[in-house]
Amino acid sequence: MMQLRADRRASVRVAYIAVFTALSAVIGYVELLIPINIFGIPGVKLGLANIASVIAMYLFGPAYAFLIMTTRVILLGLMFGNMYSVLFSFAGGSLSIIAMMIFKKSGAFSVYGVSTVGGTVHNLGQLLVASVTLNGIKLYYYAPVLIIAGEVCGFVIGALSAVILNRLFFELIDKEGKGNDRVFKGDTKRDL
Repeated sequence: MMQLRADRRASVRVAYIAVFTALSAVIGYVELLIPINIFGIPGVKLGLANIASVIAMYLFGPAYAFLIMTTRVILLGLMFGNMYSVLFSFAGGSLSIIAMMIFKKSGAFSVYGVSTVGGTVHNLGQLLVASVTLNGIKLYYYAPVLIIAGEVCGFVIGALSAVILNRLFFELIDKEGKGNDRVFKGDTKRDL
């Protein structure tokens, strides 16, 4: 009986990860179609596809968030980008997941703060890769705008993620009416 319950939980977790990955890829594609040019700096976008990674970080832990981010980056890069877009997105996404994991684990930050840090670090990671691949230290003049854009966009992603997490939390209440509120108490894995 316990094995059956564990198998069911694993199946539900795989289903959620697949859904989050698919949603992330679709949102990422739609976002590619919307050109945003802030102060003449190319590549700045809201990053709505990162909502899936933030939610996965809180529901399933950083490994699943990393898996969703990596899958999305590879899929979108192969279908609509090039190796540079994969490199930039993977570097920014990886550093973002690591930073969010550290800040979340500290317990001092809400989903808003964790996501804000993630957005900022994501932009700085991409700037670092750009300066290395293009041999241009002058690119760091873009840092202030990228930091502000990362903070604003990260906060928006955090706010949207908080709304979704709250709704998911109420949907995932067990049959006895007891909620599993570990999502909001710092536990990185959730019983599903």
